[in-house]
Amino acid sequence: MNKLPLEDQAQILNLLVEGNSMRATARIADVSINTVTKLLVDVGSACLAYHDEVVHNINSKCVQCDEIWSFCYAKEKNVAPEHKGELGYGDVYTWTAIDADTKLVLSWLVGHRGQEYAEAFISDLASRLSGRIQLTTDGHGPYLGAVEKVFGGAIDYAMLVKIYEGQGKQDQQRYSPAGFVKAEKRTVVGNPELGAVSTSYIERQNLTMRMGMRRFTRLTNGFSKKIENLEHAVSLHFMHYNFARIHKTLRVTPAMEAGISDHVWSLEEIASLVPEPVAKPRGPYKKRKQVSEISN
Repeated sequence: MNKLPLEDQAQILNLLVEGNSMRATARIADVSINTVTKLLVDVGSACLAYHDEVVHNINSKCVQCDEIWSFCYAKEKNVAPEHKGELGYGDVYTWTAIDADTKLVLSWLVGHRGQEYAEAFISDLASRLSGRIQLTTDGHGPYLGAVEKVFGGAIDYAMLVKIYEGQGKQDQQRYSPAGFVKAEKRTVVGNPELGAVSTSYIERQNLTMRMGMRRFTRLTNGFSKKIENLEHAVSLHFMHYNFARIHKTLRVTPAMEAGISDHVWSLEEIASLVPEPVAKPRGPYKKRKQVSEISN
């Protein structure tokens, strides 16, 4: 992307983080879809690296976790038998953890919804914390084993289990949720403060993701075609959310509230995270053959 001016890169990123699809972004910015894709890949990779470098040893007290559904390549029911169960085909879940006080998104993971991914996600979350936390999740079963394996007893953990009408039916009503009946707060480990047991902030973050990334919008043809691009889009989204977007209630960015940034980042700064390409050394000069020699 070294040939594309920084302000043009910032314009493309702005279009992406405001919920435009890749092709809509290409049309509005008057660039090719390949340019948009390459920028997303480069910046998404750089954002992930920066997050891993900066978001660690965070003094969180209260953390909420959830996982949000999307799909890649095709709806789960339309996935070919040879690709069933393969990440990148059908259902995909993005696991997310948010600090309830600073609103900083601490950790995320794109994958499936089973035990393996739950353990990887909770392990990554634990590696970014500096002390004991109170954790709230929904009633998703894999959290239980993952939290026990990673934290043991060094955590105050509760589940907020929501009961809906008609729960237990096979069809997942993703587009018209069933009627809410009640919520149960269940202590799992330690001594969590029940008044702080909530998933409100993480569920609001789920909405922010759906509004800010076209590929997460329900009933859209802008869904992810490649799992790698989904991961890059998520990395860009959380970099922008944490460092460049002022939280309405906090009046600063989550990163500033958490003490890991001292200013509101611009999109130009985010684009500048991409390292400059290293020029490859040129090989020895080879004299061209004469046309007559080639024709012979």
